[in-house]
Amino acid sequence: MLSSRSNPKGVLTVQVLEAKNLKNEDTIGHNDPYVELWLDEEYKQKTSVQKNADEPAWNETFTFNIEEGSKVHKLHFKVLDKDKMDTEKIGDADFEFDSALNGEPLDTWVKLPAHLGLSDHGEVHFLVTFEAQ
Repeated sequence: MLSSRSNPKGVLTVQVLEAKNLKNEDTIGHNDPYVELWLDEEYKQKTSVQKNADEPAWNETFTFNIEEGSKVHKLHFKVLDKDKMDTEKIGDADFEFDSALNGEPLDTWVKLPAHLGLSDHGEVHFLVTFEAQ
């Protein structure tokens, strides 16, 4: 759902807490997952890589400046598996954070949909807050 509402100026704080049931992309061993997150493609942030973890706990905090009048209401993210030779995508999704803009902390698990949405590739736990300036 696209919001036509304008944002107040402030700082959006996103905590990437943990993930569970991640699809294993490695034929031998476990995933070495990390999360990339962004509001717009030009400014991506990422967590550290969790070695050999199909149920990683990051507990990492990221901040995004929200400009007054901005129409951004979705956080985009993808979970990747870091390998020595390349990186494979485990899954990606986005979610709306309007409730945080309204002063209500958003504590949510977001599923990583599989092809055609018939199943999922795990889920990621986020805590999102907003402080107006």
